[in-house]
Amino acid sequence: MAVRRILTGDIPKLRVKSKKVRVFDKSLKKLIQDMLDTMRAANGLGLAAIQIGVPLRVIVIEMPPDEETSNKGKLYTLVNPEIAKMEGEEEGEEGCLSLPGIIGEVKRAASVVVEAQTPNGKWVRVRAEGLLARAFQHEIDHLNGILFIDRIEDPHKIHYIEQTELAQAI
Repeated sequence: MAVRRILTGDIPKLRVKSKKVRVFDKSLKKLIQDMLDTMRAANGLGLAAIQIGVPLRVIVIEMPPDEETSNKGKLYTLVNPEIAKMEGEEEGEEGCLSLPGIIGEVKRAASVVVEAQTPNGKWVRVRAEGLLARAFQHEIDHLNGILFIDRIEDPHKIHYIEQTELAQAI
């Protein structure tokens, strides 16, 4: 459909708390397709609607295939997601399409249960651990106006990378 511009920087538009989706129609499906196109064009793992300037509680996450576990990868399109349960804690490196060139060590729950609606409005529960759990927490934070840099406890764990370095690291 369309690749949209991703909002970047620690700006007020990314600090807005997103509103609940109440109407499940063609415009929602178009928004989700635009989010997928935008995320894929930027080589991202996840995207929240607010990152393209739409303050609605919608996230998309596409887990890459994992050859070690023969996981084929999976696409998640969740509407009105909320974290229902969190367990454990682990620190891991994060970056963000809205904060290009910045990575940092963030403590997150090791596993989560997310309750959300599908693009058709059906309620689902998703259990996640590891990278997927981290991605859910990161994207749901966006819906609440929180950036990953807000969760970094030690400023020495924030790293700035040149775009050329970033391209080489991928």
